[in-house]
Amino acid sequence: MSIPFDLSLRHKLPLWGGLLILLTALAITGGNLALTRESLKKNMLVRSEILGRSLARALSAAISLDDVWRAYEILDAPMSAETLRPGFHLESMVVLDALNRVFISTQPQRYPLQRGLATLGPEFRLLQARLEQNDGRVLALESGRVLLAIPLVVEGVPLGTLVLVHPADYYQSSFDRAVRRTAWTTLLVLLVLLPLTWFWGRRMAQPLSLLTERMGELGRRLPAPLPERIYPHDDELGRLFQVYGQMLRELADKEALERQVVKSDRLAALGRLTASMAHEINNPLGGLLTAVDTLKRHGQLDSLQAKLVPLLERGLTQIQEVVAALLVEARARSRALTRQDVDDVHILLAREARAVNWEWLNEVQDTVELPATLVRQVLINLLLNALQAAGKDGHMRARITQTALGLELEVGNDGRVIPPALMEHLFEPFTGLNEEGHGLGLWITYQIVQQLHGHIEVDSVAGWTRFRVDLPAAGSP
Repeated sequence: MSIPFDLSLRHKLPLWGGLLILLTALAITGGNLALTRESLKKNMLVRSEILGRSLARALSAAISLDDVWRAYEILDAPMSAETLRPGFHLESMVVLDALNRVFISTQPQRYPLQRGLATLGPEFRLLQARLEQNDGRVLALESGRVLLAIPLVVEGVPLGTLVLVHPADYYQSSFDRAVRRTAWTTLLVLLVLLPLTWFWGRRMAQPLSLLTERMGELGRRLPAPLPERIYPHDDELGRLFQVYGQMLRELADKEALERQVVKSDRLAALGRLTASMAHEINNPLGGLLTAVDTLKRHGQLDSLQAKLVPLLERGLTQIQEVVAALLVEARARSRALTRQDVDDVHILLAREARAVNWEWLNEVQDTVELPATLVRQVLINLLLNALQAAGKDGHMRARITQTALGLELEVGNDGRVIPPALMEHLFEPFTGLNEEGHGLGLWITYQIVQQLHGHIEVDSVAGWTRFRVDLPAAGSP
């Protein structure tokens, strides 16, 4: 029994709205037809009474003179005219004398002259009983047929009665015409309202259904935003969609913040781990290198040992360099950055950048209270990565801007896009886009930026990858 109520709003709103309009139209139409029926009955009786009263004076004169033919002529003329009027349905007219006998009628065969009223049928017997109790007023009697009795009076003396006889359905043809007109009108109204209701119902329900589907995704993943202008109105429903959009934006910001926090915590933990491992490795590594050096200087080496000891030294030296790269310390004293320091980086990498189209913008004018050595290291690492990503005949852009708060570095290239899976681990050691390197360049860059209380972000879309670094000067907020 609850199936009609469990339907989707996409179907329930149009169906219930259409049903409501249909029931309303039927109720209004039925009420109007009932009122029309009663109005037609009254109007027909009024017309009949007007006709009877218009004939009463002439008939009274004819009865007073006992002029039967004159009375017949008086009845016949309007009777012939009334039969031509559609919807009136006057069956016959009968004139009774003072004794309620037939004086004249428009149907002599059916209502013979001088016949008593009671002999004309049950309707007339009932009319006779009512006339005997009447005080001269107009009588309307519905019993099978409809009889309208109009008294004929001359100077206060009752001479007889004019009886107008109508069939029981005397108003039916007019009522049928009214029914047809009302039916067509109602049909036209329904043809307009039902499609509008269906459109309105689906227009209201489709956004709600889509909102329900998207809300159902909460908890599993962040739902997609609703289409633009899905419901352009500013009513309660429109505000509901606005609140949903605001909720999605806040959830997206919260999720991005959580990812950033997790990423920062993971990188910080990696930094502590690698620094600890580097310190632990450096101690025995220094001893090994000292031993190798001592062996080279004072040992008696045969030919095979003479070949192996340099190989061992180079391997240990490479390990020492990798470990040294993991020890990033920003506490070292360094002079402040100047415009010339930035130009030196451009000169240093000019030879390697000959194969690419390089746009260089140095907008540093004054001294920036940042350690020149570390800032140059960050810039060099980013430029080397951009050069490798751009490849031969690629495009690279570098912009270094001095701001009111510090320094802004922006390095971009049109090389291949950074995959999303790699983006999550981009600043971790031993990962990166350069398959030939060890992936420490971005790791070192990230560590320096963090120790300088700066911020680094990456955007990578089809056709352009951009690294941006904001470094606050000493003493800035």
